[in-house]
Amino acid sequence: MIAKTFFGFEETLAKELQLLGATHVRQGVRMVSFEGDKGFMYKANIALRTALKILKPISEFAVYNEANLYRGIQSIDWSEYIGVNQTFVIDATVHSDLFNHSQFVALKAKDAIVDQFRNNGGQRPSIDKDFPDLRINVHIQKDMCSVSLDSSGNSLHHRGYRTATNIAPINEVLAAGMLLMSGWDGRTDFMDPMCGSGTLLIEAAMIACNIPANINRKEFAFEKWKDWDADLFEKIEESLMKKIREFHYTIKGYDKAPSAVMKAKDNVKNANLEEYIKIENTSFFDTQKETEGPLHMVFNPPYGERLDIQMERFYREIGDTLKQGYPGTEAWFITANLEALKFVGLKPSKRIKLFNGKLETRFVKYEMYEGSKKAKFQTEIN
Repeated sequence: MIAKTFFGFEETLAKELQLLGATHVRQGVRMVSFEGDKGFMYKANIALRTALKILKPISEFAVYNEANLYRGIQSIDWSEYIGVNQTFVIDATVHSDLFNHSQFVALKAKDAIVDQFRNNGGQRPSIDKDFPDLRINVHIQKDMCSVSLDSSGNSLHHRGYRTATNIAPINEVLAAGMLLMSGWDGRTDFMDPMCGSGTLLIEAAMIACNIPANINRKEFAFEKWKDWDADLFEKIEESLMKKIREFHYTIKGYDKAPSAVMKAKDNVKNANLEEYIKIENTSFFDTQKETEGPLHMVFNPPYGERLDIQMERFYREIGDTLKQGYPGTEAWFITANLEALKFVGLKPSKRIKLFNGKLETRFVKYEMYEGSKKAKFQTEIN
């Protein structure tokens, strides 16, 4: 099978798969391949935090022209996967000099499937782009075509808890990937000082409590498949729920916009995480660290996209607030505004290239020591 993800999260996703029990895990670009049975496919969809889709490959063949493509698609017995009274849709991606339009590939694949049914009995399944019974993925890379069934349906970032969003909300898979990449494991206090609609707070709480990422999701595509096993799915879901653990630290969010705070609280309530997450209508720049011990901070400040903010001053205030008010804090944030990043006035200990949609970003880490950095190292030596 294949798990799709964002650029930069391949290693994180591979680790998730290994911990979940997948075998033959291999990283690619924006994807990780692995082996597992039907039950594991269900488990991967429910539990993986950094996967966007889980694809089940069913055929691979060489293509040199549209005739090869048509014959290759027709070589698959589609009656195994879909009935004449069901619906389907084809998603095509093309990286080849032989084909230059994904819609053309999708149309030829559709013709091959429909013609197979017509030749075998006259009736044929219909196309439904919005709510298909079967979603088929056709991927052409140079002269090789792979055909897969999309077991997820809508992207797995649609967790099911977020009904309210603000301007420039962060994708749930991106949020979870950032948290895992930052080393967040639920063993310290956590804070998002610019929490928006609360996505990072919710994903942080789910990681801390080991709650399956998509437990709130209403539907997966495999529930419409011919081999859907509701009893097996229920057993997998129950086994994952038994691994939920308690969390004994604080998770806190700030936002200066009252509307954002209201939306965040609604989303936290939808995720059934109100007992773990506290949110205040406060500007981060008016705060300081409230608790003893280490603090893990991850946030998504404005980049200037769609927001009218004086960026240089804003990023300078981020640096000043961290320096003056947050000793003993490991602070991470993502930004696409690489020019404004220079005004933070702190040297990041890590800079990781990620993408937020089409925006190239940097995920940066700042270590705010108790006292001076020199004093910390001196203590560790002694």
